[in-house]
Amino acid sequence: MHRRSALALGLVAALSLSACASKGDRPKSDLAASRVTTIGVNSYLWRASLDTLSFMPLVQTDSNGGVIVTDWYVNPQTPTERMKVTVTILDQDLRADAVRVAALREINRGGQWVASPVQAATTQKLEDLILTRARDLRRSSIAG
Repeated sequence: MHRRSALALGLVAALSLSACASKGDRPKSDLAASRVTTIGVNSYLWRASLDTLSFMPLVQTDSNGGVIVTDWYVNPQTPTERMKVTVTILDQDLRADAVRVAALREINRGGQWVASPVQAATTQKLEDLILTRARDLRRSSIAG
């Protein structure tokens, strides 16, 4: 449960980012983790995505297509704002460019939810959290 709390705090921080971050250089392909899957996508990325989004209600999960869609999530710290996230895993390899996050954000104005822009740094931070968790899972499976 402690791990989930840390992931939730990381995601909450990502969802409240207000500055845009540079993507910079992404890590190269991890050949040792190639094709580690019994599903349609990389199993480490899949598990890491589910772990990272575990505090949000899920609407759709498709392990063969590599798609996870959450329902709207309202952060108790900011009840006038809600987010909806879609994670797409694009490859069977554990690679930085194999995961893509898209997010929708709405703000409550006078009882109506109104679309609001999502900072680029928010989706980048979510991708980074998923990749870090996937690498941790891979290390654990090799060490154990």
